[in-house]
Amino acid sequence: MLLSLFTIATLSFQLLLAKANPIPHQSPLSLQFMNDRNEKRFYDYGTIKSPIRGVNIGGWLVLEPYITPSLFERFRENPFNDDGIPVDEFHYCKYLGYDEAKSRLINHWDTFYTEQDFKDIADKGLNLVRIPIGYWAFKKRDLDPFVTGYQEKYLDNAIEWSKKYGLKVWVDLHGAAGSQNGFDNSGLRDHLEFLNDDNLDVTLQALKYILEKYSREEFLDTVVGIELINEPLGGVIDMQKYKTQFLDVAYDYLRHTLKRNQIIVIHDTFLPNEYWDDFWTLKQDHWGVVIDHHRYEAFNYGDLTSPIEMKVRTACAWGLSSIKDTHWSITGEFSAALTDCTKWLNGVGRGARYDGTLASNYAPIGSCKPFNDISQYTPEMRTNTRKFVEAQLDAFEMREGWIIWCYKTESSIEWDLKRLIEYDLFPQPITSRKYPKQCE
Repeated sequence: MLLSLFTIATLSFQLLLAKANPIPHQSPLSLQFMNDRNEKRFYDYGTIKSPIRGVNIGGWLVLEPYITPSLFERFRENPFNDDGIPVDEFHYCKYLGYDEAKSRLINHWDTFYTEQDFKDIADKGLNLVRIPIGYWAFKKRDLDPFVTGYQEKYLDNAIEWSKKYGLKVWVDLHGAAGSQNGFDNSGLRDHLEFLNDDNLDVTLQALKYILEKYSREEFLDTVVGIELINEPLGGVIDMQKYKTQFLDVAYDYLRHTLKRNQIIVIHDTFLPNEYWDDFWTLKQDHWGVVIDHHRYEAFNYGDLTSPIEMKVRTACAWGLSSIKDTHWSITGEFSAALTDCTKWLNGVGRGARYDGTLASNYAPIGSCKPFNDISQYTPEMRTNTRKFVEAQLDAFEMREGWIIWCYKTESSIEWDLKRLIEYDLFPQPITSRKYPKQCE
């Protein structure tokens, strides 16, 4: 929701104060140094010289149909609709059977991302990668058709490549057993059974494995955060159970059982920033916590119809609203998207709001064709995309930084950083601006 002009002005003043009086470290332990409480290092987001400027490695170890549609098109039964096409990785594996799914997925994991991609990411001036992975890479339920036991090797390779090229890493548990949000990117679409006791137990087993392994001393120079779960659907799930039986369990395991210093990342669950201000505070003897915000303008009709000036103001308001976050604050997902036109962005079998093909009561806004073909991008489309991108970068660097979604896709423009850079829709170098001071 847009802040009023008065609120924005007020927050702008607060930003000036924040620059003059930087947000203090949340704990004596928020420094990378030796101390009498524990003698291991961890990453201090409060003293980094440059903001986090990262990118998500989407569609690799967790499938998303819109990122790699070729994997799913092979199931197409007719040219008229998406009947027979699996909607997520769960059904992809179920339809193929374990052995064939394993064969296809290993080929995908071997080829979709390679060492060269990580070198290129670093060469483009980025300094961190967030790598999504599902619980099923480590632990499965009896009913799960997922391929398991292979993804960990690829994650470890990615960490090694990141270390080689000077990138930091977030390991992101992107899918929970039973799904934490019902999105296809959780591995299982249209379900929301994460907090059922059996599912919670399986997810925690996977998470504890991740926490134990990637908080070891050998990883601390490169892995600078573990995201406990991606995008749980706050306001729908039982938040009290989520906090006490998932978040607290994970924190206690890492800090008190393992006695490790790895940074914990928690998603804001799509709730207002201030919701988390009193959770896991220094007074409660909690430390080393990052709040992850995800910001998009492509998933409701009002956002899609707003003019570029409003989108820029919205982006700047996002940044201003994060200034008062009591934890370290990073925008762990955002995009250049001004539409929801990318095929299957809303899911297999679903169209787009923008052109009226997604079932809704709203009139079409326009055609999706130009947004899926760079040769049809008008000067206005190019200008608007670049303005929106630059406003977001400036906004999110009011705090500890950003991680754009995602590095590459097979065919999308709006969700593909590699293409955005190629088409001059994303700045290179990252600090260059065609439209400076949009948030001032």
